[in-house]
Order: sequence, then structure tokens, then C-alpha cells
Amino acid sequence: MSTQERQDFIVKSFTDNYSDLIAADPNAWRGKFRKMAETPFAFYRGSAALFYADISQDQDPFLNEKTSRVWIQGDLHAENFGTYMNSKGILVFDVNDFDEAYVAPFNWDVKRFCASLALIGYQKALSDAEIREVVAQGARSYAQQIARFAKGGDHNFALTLDNTKGPLRQVLYSARQLTRVGLLEMETDIVDGDRRFKNNKMITPVDETMRKKVEAALLEYYNTIPNRKRRSKLTYEIKDVALRRGLGIGSAGLKIYSILIEGENQALENDLVISMKIARPSAAESYINDEDAKKYFISAGHRTSVSQRALQANADPFLGYTTLDGNSMFVTEISPYTADLEWDDINDMDDIMEVVDYLGRCVAKIHCCSDDDSDQTLINYSIEDAINGVLDGKETEYVNYMTDFGEQYAAKVRQDHRIFVDAFRNHLIGGL
Repeated sequence: MSTQERQDFIVKSFTDNYSDLIAADPNAWRGKFRKMAETPFAFYRGSAALFYADISQDQDPFLNEKTSRVWIQGDLHAENFGTYMNSKGILVFDVNDFDEAYVAPFNWDVKRFCASLALIGYQKALSDAEIREVVAQGARSYAQQIARFAKGGDHNFALTLDNTKGPLRQVLYSARQLTRVGLLEMETDIVDGDRRFKNNKMITPVDETMRKKVEAALLEYYNTIPNRKRRSKLTYEIKDVALRRGLGIGSAGLKIYSILIEGENQALENDLVISMKIARPSAAESYINDEDAKKYFISAGHRTSVSQRALQANADPFLGYTTLDGNSMFVTEISPYTADLEWDDINDMDDIMEVVDYLGRCVAKIHCCSDDDSDQTLINYSIEDAINGVLDGKETEYVNYMTDFGEQYAAKVRQDHRIFVDAFRNHLIGGL
């Protein structure tokens, strides 16, 4: 493929998947593309649709009928990891952000993860040999954790303050120091004795008509929460509604409604913030020919919430979905205990290898460990047994395969980044 053909292919991957969002808010997408222009890794984060257009053509020797139908996170790069407070009150480090989740080949997650490790290694000016060592560690850790699950061990596996060390434990410590009051003070003011959302560049109040629409959407949402996770009616009492526009690489132009609710009692420090966000089709979805999955999902919001419960043990009790103004919406709590993994200060090779080992285990965990209230019926076989069946006795072959892929695709991303920047700055992306 010539440079011009590749540029056309890259541009098409954006216009085919996001032309409606670009048309609705071109300023937000110009901002998104400028962020993506900064580094190859930033470009990679924002180009999942391009990734799937490429790898859907792979002849992957580790895929069969079962391993091609696994719940995947769908955008599994090395910065989509962080902390959350699980439904049992324990701080956990794990994969986060399930907006792109779907039923697809398990290696699509692992490949996206491995290529991201190679990009981070290059960004840190690691040698080629060191980059291969880092990517191999991620793939090996994944395969070994899958084997432990398949042998019946680690059923309650979770990375917590009790079993981690180094930079990852520091992320958990940082999350532990966060408080609900801190989040509320950042998001709200106390007005006439009660909390209300701030009015600033990031968040603006809605009018009465839109508030009533949001309230109606929340009534529909309540019915999508599993019975065991439902709280008292007081918990869901609405105090305020505001509009927030997505400005990050992954949410450019998307309308996000923040809803302030009472919480378990009327104390001001127990108020909760939930997010109602427009749900989009998964980037992987266009490249999967699975009629059962297409029929199974009621909407993009339904897909996101069902997938998250299938991928995350002890998932958010506020997780659910609804519709608003004809749009499918995904609902979740804005947790005050969220701290993301940041790579800027992880530069020692021993620290990098330790963190990557943890991340590989996290990837295996999401493929094999579901929430107790996961009610999905799309996959009725043991995923750990299916994946272990193609990896057992082939760990070295698998690690080499994934390392080669990660190294080669990262080189391709670096070339694509330059091609994308030229297309963007020369106004070749329609709608901007």
C-alpha cells in the first residue's frame, strides 16, 4: 500500500465511524485530533477503529470457534488501567473504561495491549531488545495467569494494597487518599443549604425541559440495575442535573449528563454523582460477523453495561443503561476513588517489567472473571479453558508471536502517526 493509499485508508477509518460526531461538534474533534497529533501513542489511543480494520485481516494461529468469541475490553492499551472501589468496598487496580467492549477474538485485546507496550517503550527511548523484553513480559504474564485460572486457582484474584508493590501500589495508595467530599467539592457548591453543580467551562446547568427528560431516563435506568445491587429509593433522589461535554481523546463531542443524587442518607458528604453518557457502537463491532451478538444487544448502552459486568468482578452497583432523546445512554457512578496508571515517572527497567507483569495478569482476569450479577447468555463455555486450550504447551510460541506483532504494529503506528498529522494539518479530514 502506497503512502497515499494508507493516508486515504486512515482518513476513511475516521469518517466512516465518526462523521456524525465530527459534524455535530467539529471544534471538539479538532481538539481531539490535535491531542492525537502530539505523539504516536496518543494517535494510537484515538484510532481503535483503524486498529481493528488492520487486525481483522490477520491469520491468527491461536483463534478457533471459541477463542474467537470472548468478551474483550475493546480498547486495551497500557493507559486504560487504574483503580476503582469494588462493590465489596475494596480498592482494586484493574482494567478500566469499557466503552468499546464486545464479543470478539481474545487476541484482539492482547495484541492492542502488546502494541501499546512497544509504543511506550519507544517513547521512553528503550533499545529494541528492551522493548521486545517488555512486550514479551506482558504476553507471558497473560498466558501464565490464564493457565492459573484454567487449573482452578486464583478465582478471587484481584490486585490490591495487600498483594502489590512498586509503582502500581503507589497508584492504589493515591486512590486511597481520595475522598467523596473531595470529589463533591470539586464538582459542586453548597447553595441554600444543599449541593448544586458548579457552573463553569466544564459543566453547565440544564433547563427544566431537559431535566425532566433526564429524570424520565433515570426511571428507565433503575430497572436495568440487578436486583441485588439496587439501593433504597432515597439513594436515587435527584438533587441536580448538569451537562458536561466530553473533551478527552475518547469522548470528543459526546454529551455527558452529570446527575447529583442523595446517596444513602441526607448528609451532604454522602451525595453521589452519576454519569449518563451517550453510548456508541464498539470500534470492534464493524469487523465482527456475529449474528447472535447483534441480536442480543438491545442498544449500545445495553452492550456496554452487560459487557462491563462480564469483564469486571464486583462491578459498579450503579452500572446500567437507558435512552434519552432517542440516544442510547450508558450510566455509571463517577467514583471518587479513581487513580489512573501514569507512565511518565515509570522509567527504571525493573519497575517497567514489574508493572507490565501486573498488567498482563489484569488482562487475563477480565477475560476470565465476571461480576456475580453478570447475566449474559452469549457465551456459555469456560473462557479460561478455551484460551488455555490454545496456549497450553505453546507459551514460548505465543510469547514470540505476540512480541513480533507488538513490535511490528508499533512501527506501523509510528508511520501512520506521521501520515495522519499530514492529513489533519492539510485539511484532508472531512467536516473539520
